Amino acid sequence: MKLKFKLALFSMLSKLAVSLLFLIILPYIIERINLRQIDYELIRKREQVIDLIVQIGIEPFISSDTTDAFGSYNILKEEFVSIERINQTEVVNHIDVSPRLIDDEEINYRVLHYSLLIDDQPYLLEVGKSIESILLAKRNINRVIVFFIILIIVLTLITDLQFTNILLKPLDKITGKLKNNAGPGSFDKIPVSTTTADFIQLDRTLTDQMIQIEELFKKEKEITVNISHELMTPISIIRSKLENLLVREDIEDAIIIKVEESLKTLHRLQSLVNSLLTIARIESSQYLKNDIVSPVEVILEVMAEIEPVAEDKGITLLNNCSDDSFVQHANRELLFSMFFNVIYNGVKNTDSGGSITITGEVLDGIYRFTVSDTGHGLTKSQMATLFSRFKRHESKTDGTGIGLAITKAIADFHGIKISATSKEGSGTNFIFDFKKTS
Repeated sequence: MKLKFKLALFSMLSKLAVSLLFLIILPYIIERINLRQIDYELIRKREQVIDLIVQIGIEPFISSDTTDAFGSYNILKEEFVSIERINQTEVVNHIDVSPRLIDDEEINYRVLHYSLLIDDQPYLLEVGKSIESILLAKRNINRVIVFFIILIIVLTLITDLQFTNILLKPLDKITGKLKNNAGPGSFDKIPVSTTTADFIQLDRTLTDQMIQIEELFKKEKEITVNISHELMTPISIIRSKLENLLVREDIEDAIIIKVEESLKTLHRLQSLVNSLLTIARIESSQYLKNDIVSPVEVILEVMAEIEPVAEDKGITLLNNCSDDSFVQHANRELLFSMFFNVIYNGVKNTDSGGSITITGEVLDGIYRFTVSDTGHGLTKSQMATLFSRFKRHESKTDGTGIGLAITKAIADFHGIKISATSKEGSGTNFIFDFKKTS
């Protein structure tokens, strides 16, 4: 999961946790608030009734020829006011929940009980409000609060996603520079525009690291070229001396055998040095790319050169390249070496009766060439180091272990995407993707 989504998800979950905690204690809070508000309303109505009694007297409410009590309920029985003549003289002033029987219906009220003296006669004033109306108000408030909590969570999730997207945009640019980087030399060293100190530091650190790696690569290439050049001279001298020994008439047969073995070893060493020089020159862009090349023609030339070796081993070379497209800005000799290394490697690792098939096709704006053999295949450990230097993948032949490294260097030099698939015992497929605009 991307960092921006993790941040937004954490923010949403934290708000959700706080909201759930709030919802747990919300009923108690609302209940206390409602009760306090109801009690305040009951006290206010009590004062209004007392003011009315002071203004007009108690007679309009209670007359001696009727009853000693007065009661008034609103039409929905949500509220009531009652005045009753009592005998006790103790002070009454409290609020509780009391049931009332109205029209054979028992209703619970929150009732304010208050005693007062009017003309030296004690009366009990009661003002009540239905508990059901209180609960209804509580439920309505709960719904409104829950709705707004959900709305706030959704809005904050959207705003958090937008904010983290804006906040992490410099990080996306930094990772994009790394993703599109073909090597330290091509790394975009232009600083990313941002006000976040951490991203500024990260961008500077990556740029500094790329510069250091680029310098190390340059030194490595220089050392490789210098050592290779220095080795070529003594190799040539030793080779010349060994060949001179072979033309002498007084040399023994045993010595001739040893000299020939030494020449074979020397030839391998010379091939290795030449390969290292080739890679160093490719990586330092010493080759020109001013040819317009038909990959199909190059493949046909490679097949023609390898055909005798394949026939000797009883291996069939098959050409299924139907498209004859041209690639601009290429080096024909290097492309020849690239295909030669792979096809020849397949011939070496395929038993008699097997085949090498080269397929060419156009797919979504690319030229794809696939070299498939029916050879021994590669293990997972071999696939992991397939294009590494000095890693031999041949099972029955000797080699320097650098041929596929040269192939990879040539492909990278031309912007060709190279990949491989293999299954042990079922052969190997090498895939070359040429860009149509290359």
